[in-house]
Amino acid sequence: MHKRKSSGTKGDLLRALLAPADWQARRLRLVGPSSGELAEQTQAVRAWLDELRRVPQVRIVWRAFTHRLLGESALPDEVWLDTSQAACALIGKTQDAQRFAALLQTTQAFDGALAVQLWPWLAKRPLVALALAEDWPRLLAVLSWQQTHPRPGIYLRQIDLPGVDSKFIESQRAVLTELLDLCLPPEAVDPRFTGLSGFCRRYGFKDKPLRIRLRVLDAALALPGLGLDQDITLTQADFAQLDLPVKRVFITENEVNFLAFPNVTGSVVLFGAGYGFEVITGAAWLQRCAVFYWGDIDTHGFAILDQLRAHLPRAQSLLMDRATLLAHAGQWGHEPQPMLRDLPRLTPDELAVFNDLRDNRLQPQLRLEQERIGFAWVKTAVAATSAGGFP
Repeated sequence: MHKRKSSGTKGDLLRALLAPADWQARRLRLVGPSSGELAEQTQAVRAWLDELRRVPQVRIVWRAFTHRLLGESALPDEVWLDTSQAACALIGKTQDAQRFAALLQTTQAFDGALAVQLWPWLAKRPLVALALAEDWPRLLAVLSWQQTHPRPGIYLRQIDLPGVDSKFIESQRAVLTELLDLCLPPEAVDPRFTGLSGFCRRYGFKDKPLRIRLRVLDAALALPGLGLDQDITLTQADFAQLDLPVKRVFITENEVNFLAFPNVTGSVVLFGAGYGFEVITGAAWLQRCAVFYWGDIDTHGFAILDQLRAHLPRAQSLLMDRATLLAHAGQWGHEPQPMLRDLPRLTPDELAVFNDLRDNRLQPQLRLEQERIGFAWVKTAVAATSAGGFP
């Protein structure tokens, strides 16, 4: 008495509900009890037969035989599944089939044209759709609204649909991305933006503005009315339009270093945490500045420097050299997960330090975090940037 493995867990039977007319009756051969099992496990055999007879919509073909102890008897030889519903019933998935059929009916009744667009996705991902059955009507409402309002230029919070709020849309961004790509015309989708963070810009919604934090390091550049500290946070757009006679721009990933950064003539320092470099490199005025990146002396620090140079090829490293590393051997630490890929944008000197770190030539998984460098050493290196022939 054996059960066959079913494709129901893969969604094949649910997928068949999309085109019931295409279903072809399927035959399942059954491995019944042996002669010995019939004699020794009569009650178990009867229970199995009763269970099989109770399965609705299943057509059973019986095989007659004569048993030495039981006489004339019959056992099921094969089972025919004339419909996908019968197949679901056989594996105990009738309720799932009913819920999926109801989801298909809801989709068709909501908008026939939208249903046609969604059918390929439903055929490809029926189990995902089934898991979303409770939220499916709200997802359909969002899709329909977006078709009517392509690239709306508003915040998600401003969508006014019954039962739909911005938190719901944000929680369903992954599946909405798949569905909107199917339902919207190509001109309504900006393929440059991907992932959850790119959802709003991909479909033409306003996104909360990215912000850039900077400190003015020269009193002569101080913005009026902001006090002496000059710790300023700007939107990306305002940063791009900043109009100051800045000669040097320093970028550091550590907030304490950002706050304690020494004063430098004609300079500002940016706090690099929390945004990608594409955010700042949209500012054309950066191209006329000397840009210095100060990160940890470890493999990831050099990887970030390499990434910055993809946007600003002339960017220079600061305090990421061999002399700084060796001078602070007592402050060396451990990098948990070193980065091992090649970095094509490093200078020869930087590449030599990176390779020593990556290949564990000085110490296994060595790192020197930027905040562990002596402050006098920092001030000397920073002062050298304005005395070394830079703009």
